[in-house]
Order: sequence, then structure tokens, then C-alpha cells
Amino acid sequence: MGYARIRPKRLAEKLLQIRNTLGLSQTEMYRRLAVEELMPYTRISKFEHNQLEPPLPVLLQYARVAGVHMEDIVDDELDLGGAGRLC
Repeated sequence: MGYARIRPKRLAEKLLQIRNTLGLSQTEMYRRLAVEELMPYTRISKFEHNQLEPPLPVLLQYARVAGVHMEDIVDDELDLGGAGRLC
């Protein structure tokens, strides 16, 4: 019997912030993430509405596209906009 992993409370908010800051539509974000083989494009909306949590490889792609560390995305104590984050 296992335990459910705790989901970051601000994850959906930060994923939406990344996309909006980059000025991308959901479809454009999907293409930029280059995750076509991992999931359908409709998952972007589900991530941003806190209906689904992205798998770790997708979170890594978000971090790379945004130019931030994964920690900045998943740590509720950190903001994306400070200290040169989210170019």
C-alpha cells in the first residue's frame, strides 16, 4: 500500500504563467515542449486547470522551454518571475 504524492498547489498557475509569458497558445506550447509522442495536445489545458499533473519528463521540458529550474516550477515557495527567472 503506497501513499499519494503531494501535488504542488501552484503548479497549474505556474504552467499557465510560463505559457502566457512566452506568448504562446496552448497548441504552440505543446509544439514547443516537443512532447507529441508522450501525450495529446489537450493535456496542456488540463495541466493549466489543475485537472492533471504533468509527468516528470513533461515538467522537465517546461523548465527547459522557460529557462528555469524544475525546482522553480514545483516549489510552491518560489516564484517564477524573480532573480532572472523565466526569460
